[in-house]
Amino acid sequence: MFDKLELLVEKFEELEKKIIDPEIMKDMNVWQKLAKEHGDMKPIVEKYREYSKHKKELEENKEMLKESLDDEMKELVKEEISELEDSIEKEEQDLKILLLPKDPNDEKNVFMEVRAGTGGDEAGLFAEDLLRMYRMFADKQKWKTEIMSISEQGVGGIKEVVFLVKGKGAYSKLKYESGVHRVQRVPATESSGRIHTSAATVAVLPEVEDVDVVINQNDLRIDVYRASGNGGQCVNTTDSAVRITHIPTGVVVTCQDEKSQLKNKDKAMKILKSRLYEKYQEEQNKDIADARKSQIGSGDRSERIRTYNFPQGRVTDHRINMTIYQLDSFLNGDISEMIDALITSDQAKKMLAIAE
Repeated sequence: MFDKLELLVEKFEELEKKIIDPEIMKDMNVWQKLAKEHGDMKPIVEKYREYSKHKKELEENKEMLKESLDDEMKELVKEEISELEDSIEKEEQDLKILLLPKDPNDEKNVFMEVRAGTGGDEAGLFAEDLLRMYRMFADKQKWKTEIMSISEQGVGGIKEVVFLVKGKGAYSKLKYESGVHRVQRVPATESSGRIHTSAATVAVLPEVEDVDVVINQNDLRIDVYRASGNGGQCVNTTDSAVRITHIPTGVVVTCQDEKSQLKNKDKAMKILKSRLYEKYQEEQNKDIADARKSQIGSGDRSERIRTYNFPQGRVTDHRINMTIYQLDSFLNGDISEMIDALITSDQAKKMLAIAE
């Protein structure tokens, strides 16, 4: 590991010289690429330099103990040695995590799809709760959200919603939310007080650039139709809703939230690219499916990952057997504790897999 880190420091120092080279700065595309590479390496190099500094100080302190010191000075040196050893142990762990292979999608924005599952109207109400939870969490992270497509149910709640979360590192945190979310509570319509179990599914797709997915326009069937909804001047008056079908894969995307057909088409194309990107990634990863199952990764939308139990005021993540007894706060977007635990568990499993 440390041989690799020494080489990394050398490369980092070379990049530092290049990004201040006036000749290289003339080509902004090259400069931006080098600057990004430099920025990605900086946290690792800084941590390694801190680690190396503490290692040197530890050796110096151990040498000092061999000298003739009074008792008080010896105790001070021993105390500093103990503190340095604790720091070095933590820094070694931090370096191992920083050296783990990065998910190329981690810094991307994400499309999140929340769909009502089993449980009838109650599932739609729960899907709406999840939408609100994620939007509140995004607000706390200083991220922006934008509804791309939404289908509401008549009694309140939603059948399906697709929304974009824009912010640095959005995918790195939200990717763990993919899967089946189950709720146990007494519905407002239940007069006998009986607890119902309902579910909603969540999918998290990285927003992709044009270079990530190339779509042949001849592979698309684009239909336009009149939007349907709860009323309003523009509903059912113009053919503004758009349905795009990717014929080779059968992937279908609809969007009807904007008054403009052009805007709906643009939104639908963005969602289509992300769904196709996910589909292609899944196909490429079939060979390493067993390895992915041993990690938390981004989850599987068919797997039950979490239960929200209202009578007991708790939320439990089944992948890491973690329970939080602050359900109200959780549904108000305070989900960082759970996400941090999922990230830590995933990192630990990846390090174990590398060590084997």
